Amino acid sequence: MSGEGEIGVTVVGIGADGWAGLAPPARAVVLGAEVVVGAGRQLGLLPDEVPGERVAWPSPLVPAIPGMLAEYAGREVCVLASGDPMFHGIGTTLSRFGPVRVLPHPSSVSLACARLGWAADDVEVVSAVGRPVERLHAVLHPGRRVLVLSENGTTPSAVVELLRARGFGSSVVTVLEELGGPGERVTGDLDGVAALDIAALNVVAVECVADPGARRLPRVPGLPDDVYEHDGQITKREIRAVTVSALAPEPGELLWDVGAGSGSVGIEWSRTHPACRAVAIESRDERADRVVRNARALGVPGLQVVRGAAPAALADLEQPDAVFVGGGVTAEGVLPACWSALRPGGRIVVNAVTLESEALVVRWQAAVGGSLTRLEVGRAAPIGGFTAWRPALPVTQWVAIRNERIGVGA
Repeated sequence: MSGEGEIGVTVVGIGADGWAGLAPPARAVVLGAEVVVGAGRQLGLLPDEVPGERVAWPSPLVPAIPGMLAEYAGREVCVLASGDPMFHGIGTTLSRFGPVRVLPHPSSVSLACARLGWAADDVEVVSAVGRPVERLHAVLHPGRRVLVLSENGTTPSAVVELLRARGFGSSVVTVLEELGGPGERVTGDLDGVAALDIAALNVVAVECVADPGARRLPRVPGLPDDVYEHDGQITKREIRAVTVSALAPEPGELLWDVGAGSGSVGIEWSRTHPACRAVAIESRDERADRVVRNARALGVPGLQVVRGAAPAALADLEQPDAVFVGGGVTAEGVLPACWSALRPGGRIVVNAVTLESEALVVRWQAAVGGSLTRLEVGRAAPIGGFTAWRPALPVTQWVAIRNERIGVGA
């Protein structure tokens, strides 16, 4: 922007302490900028001696970035960000559009950990800025420490309400407002938090304590069936654990859950790591609605739900790293569409219950390879005054990895 090959955009982290908290290099950038871009609150922290044109971010912000960068091309631009711009900040967003120079300030997480005496490397961080607070569900485990980056002053009460509903009402909740600034306040009364007039700039700290009888929801696959809302269309617990293991999720990967039913496989894929993503494809509206509710209740509200029948509903989706087909296996064109969509090295897992679906996956295994496994589960149940094994329907599971060849041969 300032010249060919030079970086004309510098992102400067600024805290609640404003101009007084900026180091000399950061002050020099702000003073030398022709244009200073930031939120209204951040621009208001600058002294009159800053000569550059002040521009407030529009809303919505991200769609406006390319136009603003083009408008101010060739000029020295300073973008203000809260705390560390590369930690849930505007710096990471701007870096998608080109190289930027970043001068960070201590993040709200660093400041909160310093105030609380917590080890920053042993704290779960959940951002509720522009995201559902239900993401907190995924990190609630006894004894863990969590920091929630608040959207505004109403977030703390939403956190308290969620904790109580989830069975973690005994947790120790601390609200840290305006960290590093003259209005800094730390409040640690769980019962009083919801009634406080809380500043928009705040962080909620949670020391997780489970109430007696609180439901355990570990991250490993195989959650109890009854934590899901479902109509019977659900991959059962034991089969689900094997299925997610076969899908082999790794951070950052995308799953298609085709014929999602209750959404259990896509949800447990997503719970394995915050960076794992899933798309649930479901043709029935009432089931798609259940997937949305289940995803929120189990801490992965970002799971995408596509309403429609495969293969047509798959046409415009992002290319997956893995595909699970649990429903509609025998529908015309579903397996060819799923197989051809996979990235090289991507995995497909198909669970067949009927003779017709089993015959289909046997043909596919013969054509493109992979493994076939017969899964049978029996559960103890009463029969009169005795107990006996009640077998569930057996499942034939086909697992295959797509290599460079694209022929399906089935």
